[in-house]
Formats: sequence, C-alpha cells, structure tokens
Amino acid sequence: MNMIKEKSVLVTGGAGFIGSHLVDALLARGAGAVVVVDNLFLGSLDNLAAAQKNGRFHFYREDAADLSIMDHLMAKHRVEVVFNLATKALLYSFTNPESAFMVNVEIMRTLLYLQRKGAFKTLIHCSSSEAYGTAQAFPMDENHPYVPATPYAAGKAAADLMALSYAHTFGAEVSVIRPFNNYGPRQNKDRGLEAVIPLTAARLMRSEMPIIYGDGEQTRDFIYVEDTVNGLLLAYEILAARGQVINLASGKEISIAEVVRGICAYFNYDGHIEYREARPADVRRHRGDIQRAQKILGFTPQVNFDEGLRRTLDWYTKS
Repeated sequence: MNMIKEKSVLVTGGAGFIGSHLVDALLARGAGAVVVVDNLFLGSLDNLAAAQKNGRFHFYREDAADLSIMDHLMAKHRVEVVFNLATKALLYSFTNPESAFMVNVEIMRTLLYLQRKGAFKTLIHCSSSEAYGTAQAFPMDENHPYVPATPYAAGKAAADLMALSYAHTFGAEVSVIRPFNNYGPRQNKDRGLEAVIPLTAARLMRSEMPIIYGDGEQTRDFIYVEDTVNGLLLAYEILAARGQVINLASGKEISIAEVVRGICAYFNYDGHIEYREARPADVRRHRGDIQRAQKILGFTPQVNFDEGLRRTLDWYTKS
C-alpha cells in the first residue's frame, strides 16, 4: 500500500527531528510535493540537506499558526494531506510556559479551520505521551486519563482534544498519533532544550561529566524515530485510523540511569555521574500499550533500543 504516492503533502515542523525524517520518507515514497513550513525554532535546514536536492521539495520559513500564510501555501501547492509536527520542546515549559502551551493550540486552530473550509482533506496530528503525564495505570493505553504535568504537555493535550472534537462534530479526517519518547539521529543536542540521550552524548563528547536529574529510576518508553515515521505514514494510509488516538511505543520501559550508563559504555566512560535535583513536573514512569496500533495499523516497532542507541550515537559522533 502506498497511498501517499503523487499526493501533495504539507509538513509543519518538517525541519525538526521527527519531521525531517518524515520528509525524507515522503519523498522516498513518491509524494508529488512535500511542502515544509517551519520557523526553525527547533528545526534546522541541515536536517533537510538531502530533501533540498529534490525538485518535489518546497520549504517555507514561516509560522504554521499564521492563517493567511497557511491558506496561501495550501492553495498554491494544492495540499491534500497535512502532517502536524510543529511544536516547542518540553523543556521550554520552564522558561516560556505560555508559548510552550499556546503554540500547540494556535497551530491546531489554524489547521482545523482550514481543513473545515476545504483547504486540505486529511490531518495526521503528532501528539506526545506527555499528554498522559505520569502513569496512572500500566501499561498506558489510549484511554489513560490526561494528567499533563507541564505547559507543553497541557498544550499537546488541548490540541489533541480540539482535533478529536472536529472529527466527532464535523466528520473531519483527523488521526491523533501519540508517540512515546522518540530518539534517533538529528535529535537536538546543542540548544539547551535537549533530551537525555543527546544531552548525555554531547556532554561526553565535550569530556564533561554526564548528568542525571533526580534519582535516575524514572522510566521512559523509547521509540526509534524511523518506527515513529512508519507509524505516522500507516496512520494516513489506513482509513480506520480516522478519529482515533493511537499510541506509538516500544511497549518496554527503561530507566534514565540505565540509558545514561549505556551511553557511557559506548564512549568508554567509567567516571562519575553527576546527580542533580529532579526537574519540576518530571514524569515518573512511562510505558505505552500499543495493542491499538497493532490492531488498526499493523504496527510493530522494528528497532530495539540497543540497536537504535548505537545508530544514534554513531550519528552524533560523525555529525
């Protein structure tokens, strides 16, 4: 199945970590046009080096919440499908909480308005497991309550609910895809907003001591970026995903301390690890239930954590 072939696709946040991998996959699958709208707050044109050589690729450094710009670009490129990956990093919650929340809501408002007026047909929205907060039930399925712990997570949850309300009220073709902790090549490591894997790798590459916030026993469910991209594409191709929330995860949890130790082993570092005070609102435990993804999408993650971590660290050392 390759329903994306010849389609005109717009990707918000397409210069970012996950978005740029999605762009590469869309071009490889023969999308007729791949239009990226990204203000480069988190993204980088370096992530799109290969895509920029393709005549079917179009880039606009713009704000995806700007209604007039988005309306113009969708008409210009006759967009049929939108993948929404534009956001700000979770850690931005602690320095500019209002923006961390509102960016998700404002972009979703713009997209839903344009979809309802007929500017495009299908919206695949990339959410985050952070919308769930710390696990209240285990493993965490799509019926898990929303208990967001940060403004970023609250914004993600609000955008999800907006999208689902339009699906239920107006029959909008919307799918909400909720990845757990993504990792892989191109994840930011130099902007002060980095996650544990790029942060630890960057510090070790600078001969600095690795850091763990809290006791390190907090857990995450890590999913490799290529698996996430595959899940997003399946969500477009399979009509049964419309109106659904679908988790993407490995179904396994790993402690932050174990992740840091694995990165230390890769770099042959056997020195001390600095433990710092836990970050406020840090999620304590995460493990996703992917039965719905398996049933509806036929989704199974292909890259285990050890292999994905090796690929990621290989990329950091060579980039």
